[in-house]
Amino acid sequence: MSRYLLFASELYALAILRPLQAAIRARGAEAAWFFERDAPAAHLRSDELRLPTVQAVMDWKPEAVFVPGNWVPQFFPGLKVEVFHGFSVGKRSESRGHFRIRGSFDLYCTQGPDTTAPFRELAGRHGYFRVEETGWPKLDPLFADRYPSRANARPVVMFASTFTESITSARALKATIAAAAQSGDWQWLVTLHPKMAPDVVDAYRALQGPNLSFAMTDDILELYAGSDVLLSDTSSVVPEFLTQVKPVVTFRNRRPGPQLIDVQSETEVLPALEHALSRPPELMRAIHDYVQRIHPYRDGRSSERVLAATDAATSAGRAGLRRKPWNLWRRLQARKRLDYWRP
Repeated sequence: MSRYLLFASELYALAILRPLQAAIRARGAEAAWFFERDAPAAHLRSDELRLPTVQAVMDWKPEAVFVPGNWVPQFFPGLKVEVFHGFSVGKRSESRGHFRIRGSFDLYCTQGPDTTAPFRELAGRHGYFRVEETGWPKLDPLFADRYPSRANARPVVMFASTFTESITSARALKATIAAAAQSGDWQWLVTLHPKMAPDVVDAYRALQGPNLSFAMTDDILELYAGSDVLLSDTSSVVPEFLTQVKPVVTFRNRRPGPQLIDVQSETEVLPALEHALSRPPELMRAIHDYVQRIHPYRDGRSSERVLAATDAATSAGRAGLRRKPWNLWRRLQARKRLDYWRP
């Protein structure tokens, strides 16, 4: 029976890798989890297998390791497959962020043309990894009718913000959101990044009432599905929400475009939301065009495509590829990080 390892460093990895786990199980194979730290492991379900030590991973001998982060131990058995932790949203330069190549992976499974083209160019330049466009496993449940549509009496506005202090809108927009919730015209769903400053989390939690719900959840897709419009900033939730072809209002986004209604001041926020909820045709066309570039797959089967690409790369082996860089320093760092020194 085939075995596949799900390598997680942060809590957000659960939502990305669980659809892959479901696809692995559907083909009669085994999936197991390895966590770099214990905190995310506490969120595993009773039917999910955790390999508690590096030696357990070595003994289990997975055929492939799926990683939504930017590193993976080279000494782990199996093909190393990058499935990404999110879309590129311009929080940092591309040379440091989404398109940084660290020499760790054998296969990159990209989300759509916007990522496929740059990674294929990088593959041609470096020559030691493959690239396949598969779509993003995290979004599979969103497009597989897992979340039934709701008939809401009032429009539902979702607010989500990045935790990065220099670009977060959470502090600046608290008073605006509080006043809007008091008016009762809309229903608000508020969620914040797990790394958000505790005082900000407490402030929004205190706003809960008949017109505002606060949720810290590892299943943010359910919030997407139940919302009509998103209010955010330069957060990774923005492109994820847009894949539904629903409008987004952003506050001082670092990479605004025609697919967004971007505002610069607090006083512009509520009028912008009113405009977004009217779903103006020009905006909706721009959103559709944007989604076709970043994630055109709406069949809920990206996980199956990732597994098919993994099978093909495993069968091909290293044929046609250059030798991966030795990266001795990174290899030593990985062993130190996991405190594993056996051959």
